[in-house]
Amino acid sequence: MQDLRPPARLPLLVLGMLSLVGGVLAGLSRLALDMPVFAATQAGLHGALMIAAFFGTVISLERAVALARMWAYLAPACAGTGGFVLLAGAPTLLAQGFFVAAALILVLGSVQVMRRQTVLFTVVLAVGALCWLAGNLAWLIENNVQAAVPWWLGFLVLTIAGERLELTRFLPSRPAAAPLFSVAVAVVLGGAATTLWREEAGLAIFAGGLLFLAAWLLRYDIARHNARQKGLTRFIAICLLSGYAWLAAGALLGLGNGFAPGAAMRDAALHAIALGFVFAMVFGHAPIIFPAIARVKLPYHPVFYLPLAALHVSLAARIAGSAGEWYALRQLGGVLNGLALLLFIVTMVTSVLRGRKRGRA
Repeated sequence: MQDLRPPARLPLLVLGMLSLVGGVLAGLSRLALDMPVFAATQAGLHGALMIAAFFGTVISLERAVALARMWAYLAPACAGTGGFVLLAGAPTLLAQGFFVAAALILVLGSVQVMRRQTVLFTVVLAVGALCWLAGNLAWLIENNVQAAVPWWLGFLVLTIAGERLELTRFLPSRPAAAPLFSVAVAVVLGGAATTLWREEAGLAIFAGGLLFLAAWLLRYDIARHNARQKGLTRFIAICLLSGYAWLAAGALLGLGNGFAPGAAMRDAALHAIALGFVFAMVFGHAPIIFPAIARVKLPYHPVFYLPLAALHVSLAARIAGSAGEWYALRQLGGVLNGLALLLFIVTMVTSVLRGRKRGRA
């Protein structure tokens, strides 16, 4: 058997979801809200649970489905297990080992894809996987999550950007698009690498690269064209365009030193990207990716806009709380962020049930 059957993939998704729940609760604990002990004790590892564990599991699972090779599923299995290990309170070193192994396997899978089709977007996807590996190694070696942050953000942003670049093939050829994209990616990577010895300068370069990439996506992505369509196509386009706006906002905050440890706007800068940009992409791509992984129908409904609106409004409240030094508003925004994610999950599950009912009719 070459591939893993769809029902057997669900436990991997469950592992990822455990990390998501634990990561959200750990994040709320960082906002000085009362949370269960298992989450409160992991407050300092909120980023690791959300990026290395949850997104590591989901992204590597998607890549494994595309590769259709049994060994590729070891990546989401390792990432999900690493998240479980963290939540169980086991030694952090053990979880770090699982995350490094997961990233190594994702890199191997990405190289496999690149060998099948050596084009710019497959190269960028492989570079994104390398960023995850670099971040996990930086965390392991430095024993400091901050050392991993630019690499982890690079992993998420470059993975998404690479996938969006692939779809620009359906647009008329534009000679400047690929060179400008390559420059933006190079600046992002250069900034992340510079943080290794000049943190402040590196974070500023990194933020500049993200702003460049956001401008590229707003200019060249197919989403601007699809926003004039209807139904699911329009919904996905709105998710993408709103996410690109958050990426630009996070980059601007980063240029104002928002990525620096201890900075007043650090929470706002990081969550504009990791929550506003990345989760808007998740909301938009879920109706396509989830059916591919689980082989279920997920029919579109206008109610899909509700969690998207909740995400943007709650994130705006959180950032306003940071900017105005209104801590209660920032806390409220954080709670509503979590509820927006819960609303999204409920919406997707309801849609799957509706799809099953429609299939039996």
